[in-house]
Amino acid sequence: MILIEADRNALLKPLQAVSGIVERRHTLPILSNVLLERKGEKISFVATDLEIQIATEAESKGKGGDAAVTTSARKLLEILRALPEESKVVLEQKENRILVKAGKSHFSLQTLPAVDFPRQTLSTVLHKETISQKELKRLLCLVQYAMAQQDVRYYLNGLLLVVEGDQIKVIATDGHRLGYASTKQKQKKEHQEVILPRKAVIEVGRLLDDTEEEVTLEVTQNQVRFSFSNIDLITKVVDGKFPDYTRVIPSNYQKHILISRQALLQALQRIAILANGKFRGVRWILTDKNLRIVCTNNEQEEAQEELEVDYKGEPLDIGFNISYLLDVLSNLDSEQVDCAFGDANSSALITIPGNNEFKYVIMPMRI
Repeated sequence: MILIEADRNALLKPLQAVSGIVERRHTLPILSNVLLERKGEKISFVATDLEIQIATEAESKGKGGDAAVTTSARKLLEILRALPEESKVVLEQKENRILVKAGKSHFSLQTLPAVDFPRQTLSTVLHKETISQKELKRLLCLVQYAMAQQDVRYYLNGLLLVVEGDQIKVIATDGHRLGYASTKQKQKKEHQEVILPRKAVIEVGRLLDDTEEEVTLEVTQNQVRFSFSNIDLITKVVDGKFPDYTRVIPSNYQKHILISRQALLQALQRIAILANGKFRGVRWILTDKNLRIVCTNNEQEEAQEELEVDYKGEPLDIGFNISYLLDVLSNLDSEQVDCAFGDANSSALITIPGNNEFKYVIMPMRI
């Protein structure tokens, strides 16, 4: 029975969209598979890891009845990638196999029953929001690098999404630095907040386009659904209490320097060549009209950079993890950044001049 008949590229794109969450090794073999479901001339592709589910659709040219099957997402993806671009592909279901045919290339893959595939359904929607793909992608890019990766404080391994009044806010922290970004919406909404898991944030960021097309966000008691560009992504939310980010962001610092983002980034990239692999500490020494950046490593090697800045306050010698500085400067696109300081033991605040919608707090490091 012919399940799908389509151009190679028409199948490759939707399969790439859903395969990002598929784990190679799983206790449940079916979680390594993609669900292929045919209804009329539409073919849906669904993948899940039990926490996140991504679904999308493609057109099929062939005629056939409704059918569904699951097969290895990774193997099917690699087969399609390896075929010539102009290939016409036929996927044929035969007993417990799926046959992939393209010209003189033939592949036979194992299948598992579609009825065993664990599909997520959305529970009662409590809140609905729309935002352009471009704006949501920008917000996520501004803060997602600050998420923790494998912290025992599981609520840090994700991103806080807040809808408050006419604002959408995203906040991420790993306990050493915090990223905050917000955007204004046309309509005011009731307060709503959820913690999105790290993997879901990265997947949504990867799938979003740089367009004005809208994303619909639907929030339930324990899930969030993102619908855009023929993609439907449902993720469970992290059950936990996110730290009070408003207490972390300093508001009354007197020491400020306004500096070219690109010049600072390039200086730090050069300095980073000699930074220690593990601690990656770097000192900022602020004196009258001068910022000196110094890094020494275990081999007693040293790197130094000097930048002219408009600074007239008391001298300041403060240490930072250079990776945290490189992350923020690489993800901004402003010409300048404003760096504000308290003392050598206080966090630093990096903002964009004339913009209250982005804040980055970085804790000092003893060097």
